[in-house]
Parts: sequence; structure tokens; C-alpha cells
Amino acid sequence: MIEQIRTHDAGAATDITDAAAVTLSPDLSGLDLAAVEAAVRRAAADEIMPRFRQLAAEDIVEKNGPHDLVTVADRRAEEQLTAALTELLPGSRVVGEEAVHADPTVLDALHGEAPVWIVDPVDGTRQFVHGDPGFATLVALAHRGEVLASWTYAPALGLLAVARRGAGAELNGVPLHTGSPAPDAVLDVATSHYDFTDDDQKRVLATLDTAGIAPRPCGSAGLEYLYIARGDLDAIAFSWENAWDHAAGLLLVQEAGGTSGTVAGRPFRIEGGNALPFTAARDAETARRILGLLAAAN
Repeated sequence: MIEQIRTHDAGAATDITDAAAVTLSPDLSGLDLAAVEAAVRRAAADEIMPRFRQLAAEDIVEKNGPHDLVTVADRRAEEQLTAALTELLPGSRVVGEEAVHADPTVLDALHGEAPVWIVDPVDGTRQFVHGDPGFATLVALAHRGEVLASWTYAPALGLLAVARRGAGAELNGVPLHTGSPAPDAVLDVATSHYDFTDDDQKRVLATLDTAGIAPRPCGSAGLEYLYIARGDLDAIAFSWENAWDHAAGLLLVQEAGGTSGTVAGRPFRIEGGNALPFTAARDAETARRILGLLAAAN
């Protein structure tokens, strides 16, 4: 059966369905999406924005190298979201970027039967550290590998995008539509940043540096998905698969009318094990073009 997730703004229950007719756990019935949004906003207000452009040196730590940073804001926001989200949905689990860094077995929840919150407390930590407002808090709710709802919140930019499976996507309450690139337009494509790619990944992504495509290194992955969803960016081509970077954005693009896929011709799986790189794009034709170039280089 299809359970319902209710929202305050709709005034009634809203069915979360898609063509696959995903069967949801009864534990999801009655989840208040407005309360989730409030929790996301509160974590940013309490733990992230007071530290924006106010970080001390001791507030910043390297994880796996000079470009992979974590701050006290990341950790505390994830802790607050973990407590709030599991209270809203008893029995749910949380897969957060910082929790996985501390204990990789946390990822096992993506393969379990319990609903899972996928959390990136500060997506674009490097931007956050350097005082750039292009960062976001990403939250997605998934069950049995299907992303059911997502929240992309850029507090320094005043942007909040929400997507619900089968019910569309909105940015600050206004419906989002990807549209399609104009015929013969040069495609704007964000790719994995060169600071985070190895030589083979750089070689494959370099195939996009061709006539009719204008590639550039990505910033916050969550915001790049938002730019696709509102038609400002034509596609992404990413060579990593961390669920917290992609789950929210992939649903956002899908519900705004876009599409995604991997070089193997299969959907991207949030549980991992994907053929890489993969793309998300404003429309199917753009996705086919990007994937064709990437697959030819593999």
C-alpha cells in the first residue's frame, strides 16, 4: 500500500508515489514535512550561520587532505539534525557525512529496512571556510533505496528547495521546472572538481571539453543540482558517489522534470556500487549526450 506523508501547506495528506509504486513502511505515515523543514532551518540557525565568516583556526580540521575539511559547524549541525530527525520519525536511522567518517559501518543503514535520513550538514565546507555563501545543508529521506523527499537549504543565499517523490519540487514555495536547453546552445556542465579527482577521472571528464559543451569545476554539489532544477545549469558529471552529496539533489532534479543516469545505462543507486561517472541533466537528450561522451572514454 502507499502510505501518506502530510504537509501543513497542503492542508491535507499528499501521496508520495511514482511509476514504480514504492511501498512504504507504515512508520512513515503522518510524517510532517513542515517539521522537517523547521528542523533543517533550526540547525542552520543554531550551528552554522553563527560561525559563518567567524571560524577560528581550531574550528577547522583536515580529514583526508588539505581540500577535505570539516568544521565545528559540520559536526554540531549533524548532531542536532540527527536528534531532531529521528525524533520526528521514530525507528529511523541517520547516515550523516561526519558519522560515516567516524564509523564507516554507519553506511550499512542504506541497505536496511528502516527509513534512513541522509544528511550533509554543510555541503561545500571549503566554500563555508572561505566565507563564500555557496554552501548548503542537504537532507533526504530514503526507504529501501528510494529517495522519498529532500531538502536543500542554502541559508546564506536564502534558498530552500523541497522535493517530494511524485509531487514535484519547489524553491522558496515556487514550483521548479528544469526545462530544456535551447537548440544548438552550448551546454553548461559542472564536473567533479580537479582537486578531488585522480588522473583517470580527469582523463574521462576531459572528454566534455569539446565543441558545444562548456565544462567547469563544481562548487557545492547540492547547489549544482538546484541550479539544474531551476534551469540555470544544463548538467553535472560527477565521479564520486557519496549518498549525502547526491540523494537530495537527484530527487530534486527528477521532480523538477530532469533526469539522471550512469555510464552503464542504469539509474544511480544511493547505496553505492555505481558505474562512474554519472550525470544529472535538465532533459533526457542532454543526459544522453553527456553519458555518450563519458562512456566512450571509459
